[in-house]
Amino acid sequence: MVANDQGRRTSRHITQILLRAVVTLLMVAILNFVLFRIVPGDPARLLLVGARAAVTAEQIEAQRQNWGLDRPLFPDQAVDYLSATFHGDLGYSFKFRGRLVADLIWERLPATVALVGLAQLIAISCGVMLGLYAGWRRGGAVDRIATGASLALYSTPSFWLAMILVVTFSTALGWLPGYGIYSPGASIGSADRFLDYLRHLALPVTAVALGLVGQYVVVARAAMSDVVTEDYMVTARAKGLTNGQMLMRHAFRNSMLPVVTLITLNLGYVVAGAITVEAVFAWPGIGGLTVEALNARDYPVLQGIFLLLGASIVVANLVADLAYGFLDPRVR
Repeated sequence: MVANDQGRRTSRHITQILLRAVVTLLMVAILNFVLFRIVPGDPARLLLVGARAAVTAEQIEAQRQNWGLDRPLFPDQAVDYLSATFHGDLGYSFKFRGRLVADLIWERLPATVALVGLAQLIAISCGVMLGLYAGWRRGGAVDRIATGASLALYSTPSFWLAMILVVTFSTALGWLPGYGIYSPGASIGSADRFLDYLRHLALPVTAVALGLVGQYVVVARAAMSDVVTEDYMVTARAKGLTNGQMLMRHAFRNSMLPVVTLITLNLGYVVAGAITVEAVFAWPGIGGLTVEALNARDYPVLQGIFLLLGASIVVANLVADLAYGFLDPRVR
C-alpha cells in the first residue's frame, strides 16, 4: 500500500512537471509571436529591400496580402503562427532569400553544439569536482587558490578572454588559428581536415570553458560548505564513518541540488551559442547567425532563434525538476 501511494505521488509529480513545461512552451511561443509584431518596421518593406525600381504602395500591399500581414493579428495571424510552429515551419528568411529559417538554424546548430557543448563538458567536469573538493577542504591552499581564480574568471567577460587568447596563442605565438572553422584549402573528408577542425575549435572552447568553470566552482564550493556543517554530517563522523564514506554517502548527493540547477540551465544555453565568443572567432554557429540577423533586421530568423532558445531553457528546467526528484525524494 505504501509503495503504491508513493508510486502515485511520483506519477502525479512527473505529470505536473510535464504539464507545466507544455504550458510554458505555449506561453513562450505566444510571447515570441507578440514580441516581433510590436517592434518598429514593416516586414513588407523589408521584403522589398534591394529592389532596383522605386517601391510603390501597391507592391507593398501585395506583399502584405501575400504573407497574410493584412489579416487581424489576433486570432488569425496568431493561430497561423502557432499552427506553423507546431509543424516545424518557422517561415522564410529576409536576408537569405528563399531559405527556410529551420534550414538555416539546422545548418548552424552543429557548430554551436560542438563549441558550447564541449566547453560545458570541460567546465562541468573540472569546475564541479574542484568546487566540491574546495568546499570539503575549506580554508586549505586548494580552496584559496580555486576560489580566487574562479571569482576572477566568473567576473571576466568571455569576449575579453577570447581576444586575449587570440592575441596570445594565434597572433603572437602562432600556435593555433584564431578565425573560422577550417583553414582555406583543407582537404574534404580526410583526417587532416578533422585535425584542422580541432585546431580551430581549441581557442573558442577554451574561452567559453574558462568563462563557465568559475560559475561551477563557486556554486559547488558554496553547496559543499553548507553540507559539511549539517547535523547529519556531525552524526556520521561520530558513528565512525571515514571521510570517503561521508563524502560519497551524504555530502556529495546533498550538495548536488544547486549544482544540478546551474548545470541544466547552462546546458539549455548550448543551442543559443556564445554570441560574443563566436563573433570574436568568426565561428559559424547560432551566435553568428543571430548577429547577422540582427544587422539585417531578419525578424523570421531572430524569431526562430529565440523560440529555439526558449524551448531549450524550458526543456533544461524540465530535466532539472526531474533530477531533483531523483536526488532528493522529499521533492516528490
